[in-house]
Amino acid sequence: MSSLLTSPMVDLDTGAVIAHPAVVDSAGVLRATPLPMVLELPIRVVLSGAGALAPLHEALRRAGRHPREAILLLSGPCQEQDRRLLKVGIDGLRTIGYLIGFADVGSGGASLDLVTDAAPYLLALDPELVARIPGDHRAVAVARSVVTLSRGIGAHVLAPGVEREPQLAVARGLGVRLAHGPLVAPGPDGKIRVPLPVAEESPDAVMFGPRVQELLLPAVTLPAGAKAEEVVTAFGHEPTITSVILVDEFQRPKGSLDRSRFLLSFAARYGHALHGSKPAQRLADPPRTVPRTTPAIAAMQAAGRDAHRVYDDLVVTDELNRCLGIVRVSDLIRQVTSIRS
Repeated sequence: MSSLLTSPMVDLDTGAVIAHPAVVDSAGVLRATPLPMVLELPIRVVLSGAGALAPLHEALRRAGRHPREAILLLSGPCQEQDRRLLKVGIDGLRTIGYLIGFADVGSGGASLDLVTDAAPYLLALDPELVARIPGDHRAVAVARSVVTLSRGIGAHVLAPGVEREPQLAVARGLGVRLAHGPLVAPGPDGKIRVPLPVAEESPDAVMFGPRVQELLLPAVTLPAGAKAEEVVTAFGHEPTITSVILVDEFQRPKGSLDRSRFLLSFAARYGHALHGSKPAQRLADPPRTVPRTTPAIAAMQAAGRDAHRVYDDLVVTDELNRCLGIVRVSDLIRQVTSIRS
């Protein structure tokens, strides 16, 4: 078990950190972070069955983390005769709560038809492929095909190891939204600075915009019975967290805590004494949920129904009303503006 990432995963549209590389300390213990973590997992481990995955589950448990807070990037090839077994393993991991991705897509990783069948959350381009961009038109063509595939199956694309602005510009132009590497790593002051994109028309935009599953970000979640001070800790660790979603044992959203309003409650006189040891649900708003297939414009209309919560994150749900992640209203605004311009 290792991490493909060497620096935080960054949303190129907003500059926000949405996931951290998994870190194992000198004692072999997985270090917890408030945001989702990314771990690389060889496909052969998944093929080995539930027993081989037990150390992963135990490491998360000891770190106080839930599978829903981990993105597993599956690496390595899969033989034709093992595909059915791999699908069973992936379905089991997804049922537990893990977000599934594939590493080295477009090169030595799993075949594209296998990736399509698995319906992953994330596709990470081969780092060597990214290194050849933009000088090698063949590498650009492969990256473009992966982005096209990702749109068809509702997955995000990650450009790993980005070092130079021309690489980032080409990746952006292809539709890649997530990246990590030296160019977008935190500076000496701890801040991340993403180079601004070049404005251009989007000929592929459709009347109602992309579905919200294409704008999905991992949600920071806590159990529905969590204490308010646990939410304070989550917000305190990472300034880019805009909300915490309270979920039940089936990952169904039960409450939404907006960063500004929640922390304002604690900023008031005696705020911590009044709320700290009490259930966070007391301060939560009902979650504003949208199905994952909702178009961007329809999601914007849903966001505008409550004038007091216009900019609250929307919770994206699957067919069983389980939390898949969040969509930020600022992302919806950008999409709708680009459609109408």
